[in-house]
Amino acid sequence: MSQKTKENHTKPLRFFKIEQAIQELSYPSVERLMDELEVSRRTILRDIDELKLYYNAPIEYDRFHKGYYYSDNTYFVKNMMLTESEVFAVTGILPLMERYNNTPLKKTIEKVYDTLSQMLPNQVEVQSSFANDVEFIADPIPAISEEVFNDVFKATKLHKIMKFDYRSISATDWKPHELYPYKIYNQKGDWYILGYSPKYEKFATFTLARMKNIELGEDFKPDTDYKKKIHIDPNFGIWNNENKPQKIELNFDKSVNTYILERTWHKNQKCKQNPDGSVYLSFETNQMQETLYWVLHFGAAVTVLNPPELKEMYKEEIKKMAGKIK
Repeated sequence: MSQKTKENHTKPLRFFKIEQAIQELSYPSVERLMDELEVSRRTILRDIDELKLYYNAPIEYDRFHKGYYYSDNTYFVKNMMLTESEVFAVTGILPLMERYNNTPLKKTIEKVYDTLSQMLPNQVEVQSSFANDVEFIADPIPAISEEVFNDVFKATKLHKIMKFDYRSISATDWKPHELYPYKIYNQKGDWYILGYSPKYEKFATFTLARMKNIELGEDFKPDTDYKKKIHIDPNFGIWNNENKPQKIELNFDKSVNTYILERTWHKNQKCKQNPDGSVYLSFETNQMQETLYWVLHFGAAVTVLNPPELKEMYKEEIKKMAGKIK
């Protein structure tokens, strides 16, 4: 058995032993935990960090007693045991995640798959029919470094101020930024972090793929009313702006009527087929720029009815595109 495989088997047991020690012993120190588990200081500290980060363990350090305790005495790590049929069900779904192969999630998915497979009896081999029968074609997704991915999740989870370099969509260089991270979004395969930006003096959204050189700073106390200060529309765009939602009205040609009718484009949409076979679609959003990009990909098969702002944006973009044809 390799060292890595051995670690995968022994780590869950250490977690449970650490939990038991904190619950039953009086403020166990790092040294006490090292003796109890017969591992190094580095391993204990790493395990405690992972328990706090991935299992929401309310572990605190008491400087007076020089040991650890739970700030919530009702907490415990749940030992999840899966039945054989449950493992097969989950492992059958995992291949669907292949579209994340160019993100740091790939390693995590593979780890989950291996861990679940190890839960089965030795005589059972996990094989998924998806591998040979189904192929998933995903939209191009920008690559995100594992360091950036992990640092953003850690900063958000532990409420730590982030400093990083950022390259906006039209920039040619990187600019320094500071952010108080609040929530991570995954929209159509792209990863975003939304938080308070001192530079912009408001909540702003940043793309993980455009971040580098992340440094985690001091802890911050989250604003409990932050949701009232965020104006996004996850259906069409997660860019924070204070514009009021407007009613979008579109008419699609008969040539794409089935394509439009069979999908839910927005949670508050109204969609109906007209007597001539064309389709009327309406919804409300404050993401005008993202709506424009979406409308444009239908080409001549769509007519913008309202609002006037979107009609004008659509006309101007068409003119710019036509001006590039020689």
